[in-house]
Amino acid sequence: MLLSKELFIENVPDIQGKKVLLRVDYNVPTDEQGQTITDDSRIRMSIQTISYLLSKDCRIILMSHKGRPKGKRTEKETLRIIKPALENILTENQIKYNSVKFVDDCIGPKVKSEIDLLQPKDILILENLRFYKEEEDNDDNFAKKLAELGDLYVSDAFGAAHRAHASVEAIAKYIPHYYGFLIRNEVTNLNKILLNPVEPVVAIIGGAKVSSKIDVLNQLIKKADYILIGGAMSYTFLRANGLEVGKSLIEPEYVQTAYSILSEAAKARVEFVLPVDHIMAFDTSLSAKRFKSKGPDIDPDKIGVDIGPKTITLFKSYIKKAKTIFWNGPLGVFEVPQFAKGTFKIASIIAKTKSFKVVGGGDSVAAIAATKLESKFDHVSSGGGASLEYIEGKKLPGLAIFE
Repeated sequence: MLLSKELFIENVPDIQGKKVLLRVDYNVPTDEQGQTITDDSRIRMSIQTISYLLSKDCRIILMSHKGRPKGKRTEKETLRIIKPALENILTENQIKYNSVKFVDDCIGPKVKSEIDLLQPKDILILENLRFYKEEEDNDDNFAKKLAELGDLYVSDAFGAAHRAHASVEAIAKYIPHYYGFLIRNEVTNLNKILLNPVEPVVAIIGGAKVSSKIDVLNQLIKKADYILIGGAMSYTFLRANGLEVGKSLIEPEYVQTAYSILSEAAKARVEFVLPVDHIMAFDTSLSAKRFKSKGPDIDPDKIGVDIGPKTITLFKSYIKKAKTIFWNGPLGVFEVPQFAKGTFKIASIIAKTKSFKVVGGGDSVAAIAATKLESKFDHVSSGGGASLEYIEGKKLPGLAIFE
């Protein structure tokens, strides 16, 4: 997908001092009560666009969703917690701003009154858009009410770009619309995988379910030279090859699909590489004991929880060949320390290469963050589902408005 250069934020005519509706993705992870942010990277990813708008003395109105409240107000999903986090990040980066405010609604007279009071370099955070079910319904009337709040609309919410929601798609009918630095960076880097990758291309795909990765695997078969499979989804592929997977998580209804994918890869002369050994356990508790398999079969009474040492060595041999690497999904139950070695070791191996390397959002981003290796990757995508759908070649509603 190619975005119109005229609709990039730097090409907005007469932006000075304008009221800018900035759609961001502040669906940040929090503690169980929703009151403490555990990872502020999504806020940090929006700072380049916010900084640019502040430099133009804009009055910034931030819109975002958080969680899935299904049209009901809940304190767990409030965006009130964004205010102190954003203030800290702006101060830390020595970005000049006037004030950061929060209003506990996203449409209506109270919101309009707060916006009328905004001064240049003020930032107003609106309450969670999904407290209104009309947001996810892509409701035109709701989109109009949002559009009335600003002079122009800028989207930097790549993580929501695959959703046809009112603040992502319908709003573009009612207000001049542009995209920010984050979306430009996402599209530029993902296009290097999708459109003209430098060969050899290695794709590393993990995670739990084959069912959620069918389309991306079929697309990668057209692009990649080598596809390395880890995580629980690998057990469905191993079952398709007739191997023993014990009590591991598999999708029985997708075993035939997995076999078909293996066949398509073989026809395309793409090497589809599965684990040759495993770390096993009786369960995934923090106290669970690790066992190493002798080969690709998993003991009948155990589950697979990570790739084994032979697989790490095998994967390393392919990664070292790569000029382009795309990685999506952890290779084991990395949230449990004793089952994280495979994911973390592969992250370290990729980081040391001189290839162009992209992490495609989701849990793999959390894994990279845990290893403190973000700076070693050329691009860490802010959107799990969005980056996968982009690589699948699908048209994303939140990007199509900028074509």
